[in-house]
Amino acid sequence: MAAPTSAVDLSAALVTAPVPLGHWLAILPVVHCITLGAVLLMLRAYPRLQALLAISGLALLALIDAALLAKVVAQGPLTMVMGRWLPPFGIAFTVDLFGALMAFTSALVAFAAGIYALADIGESGRRYGFFPLLMLLMAGVTGAFLTGDVFNLYVWFEVLLISSFGLIILGSERQQIDGALKYAVLNLIATTLFLIGVGILYAAFGTLNMADIAARARDLRATAPLMTLASLFLLAFAMKAAAFPVNFWLPAAYHTPRIVVSALFAGLLTKVGIYALIRVVVMLLPVERQELSLLIALAAAATILVGALGALAENDIRRLFGYVVISGIGNMLAGVALGGDSSGVGGIAGAVFYAVHSMVLMTALYLAAGEIARRGGGFLLSGLGGLYRQSGGFTALSLMLFLAACGLPPFSGFWPKVILVKASLDSGAWWLAAVILVGGFLTTIAFGRLFLLAYWRPAPTAAMPSAAVWRTGLPLAALTALVVGFGILPERLLALSQSSAAGLADPQAYLHSVFPGGIR
Repeated sequence: MAAPTSAVDLSAALVTAPVPLGHWLAILPVVHCITLGAVLLMLRAYPRLQALLAISGLALLALIDAALLAKVVAQGPLTMVMGRWLPPFGIAFTVDLFGALMAFTSALVAFAAGIYALADIGESGRRYGFFPLLMLLMAGVTGAFLTGDVFNLYVWFEVLLISSFGLIILGSERQQIDGALKYAVLNLIATTLFLIGVGILYAAFGTLNMADIAARARDLRATAPLMTLASLFLLAFAMKAAAFPVNFWLPAAYHTPRIVVSALFAGLLTKVGIYALIRVVVMLLPVERQELSLLIALAAAATILVGALGALAENDIRRLFGYVVISGIGNMLAGVALGGDSSGVGGIAGAVFYAVHSMVLMTALYLAAGEIARRGGGFLLSGLGGLYRQSGGFTALSLMLFLAACGLPPFSGFWPKVILVKASLDSGAWWLAAVILVGGFLTTIAFGRLFLLAYWRPAPTAAMPSAAVWRTGLPLAALTALVVGFGILPERLLALSQSSAAGLADPQAYLHSVFPGGIR
């Protein structure tokens, strides 16, 4: 099971056969984002051309990720090695169904946000680099979803953090600097913990290739500090995902940037933390995940309740939605705590489904918050009212998003909660099932309060009618259509979620993709 160490083995590790053309799809999304980001940076003096190229590039990214997902569904995991060195020596991009599904969803979300940015980001913001930073952010997010190397997972985290720092201060307002400071400090602490864990992991295994670690963990469990590693990674990724008790940075930061930036952060960044947690503790350290399951479940329950109660107490819509993000992270953590089996039935399938649902929903909710402010004159519930009289269509879109966030049928939030509640009851964790349901009930009250105050009651002052803008209305309507579609026709996403969970619980196809000739 050990990696080759002799000179003969090292020379044999060189790739001599040509790489199949289809395997280039594994790295093409990242190459595309970095290349386009560099081109957009050079075009900062031409903001209109820059915006046109960025939107076209994001559409192309979605098509590339769709092709990658289709190929993985048809043929199984793909591996692309760098520098013509076979793993575990070379850096590998290994794309399984879980990573491909997350990458495709992130591309759809970014495309919708890019269209919205045409109205939300002015010429000054474009000159200061919004679109290049957006492409760099997508390079980091996509790279994290597709990499097959733990150290490179850390590298892609750094890439997305650097770009997110630039996006959060775009505009240089006082509250943005304050929010960026809180965001930066907590995320840098988490990154430091992650890097320490990577160092210990390399010292224990002598490799950072995920497939190699998954294959060798059983033999090293008696000697390597795997429980320490699992705990360290759990803390680091929980901080990045904004799980209790390290969640306080998110509502203090996500309401400060431009609304399209908040939408991107809410839809993508916390999900990268959840993805990394699932990838590491479920696929690489499953025994340790099982031993930590009660601790993870308690953190999940606390995260759900803190998020739901925080949403009830908020007057600022953006901060309210930030607490909804936190509550959703708790539901995904519950899936991690419950685990799954090789058939894909269990909490992991619910966590994967919920992650896809949350990426789309939270982006749409923040875009809706931007529309609320444009139509109502601000983000504070105390100053809003009469939105229903202004636009019945926008009210209907908002109501569908609110019901989906509450986990009510027939929208996308209903199905992952059903899976998670069933998995909780099947495993005997009735209290966790109760927390999930109570969290949904409290969230329903919070959104009911929002709807009654901002939409149903009369406007505090006479408001001027606000004309619809296609650049904001179109992406909001498209994301809402996905939320409705996932709820009414959940079979395809449910099957993908279960297959993803099965691949994580039994990663033999993943290992075979990296080591087609078997582990050396």
